Amino acid sequence: MNQPHPAKMTPSWYGDSVGHYDGDTLVIDTVGTRTDRPFPMLDLYGTPYTKALHVVERYRLIDYEAAQEGCNGTPRRINASRGHRPQLQGKFLQVQFTVEDEGVFTTPWTATITYRPAPGPWQEVVCAENTHEYYYNKESEVPTAAKPDF
Repeated sequence: MNQPHPAKMTPSWYGDSVGHYDGDTLVIDTVGTRTDRPFPMLDLYGTPYTKALHVVERYRLIDYEAAQEGCNGTPRRINASRGHRPQLQGKFLQVQFTVEDEGVFTTPWTATITYRPAPGPWQEVVCAENTHEYYYNKESEVPTAAKPDF
């Protein structure tokens, strides 16, 4: 946090990320992502990237009205006659990211994702005790906390 990128950077799989606050927004700046793989891709759609990749992420909490104004530019309101809607209580997490890579794109591009709050409290899940997941070898015993799976 609050540090510049190093003058001499060794590329890494996730790049070098530095962060700072701009008011109530957490800004994360990432450069130096490794490209030495057969097909370096930004996403599951195969979007390529080069050593020039630069990503800036902006995280902030917003209220319901601000989240609705961000939906297709058209504000939507809650119908009060429908009663209490707990899934709409609390803050929404808005993530805006800008991607620039002069080796791939002709101009930087930006996208925004808004996450709504969970409808209830989050429950703790211990992966080693999660018996709802399918394992590749269904004949094997499901791991427990007393018997780690690693």
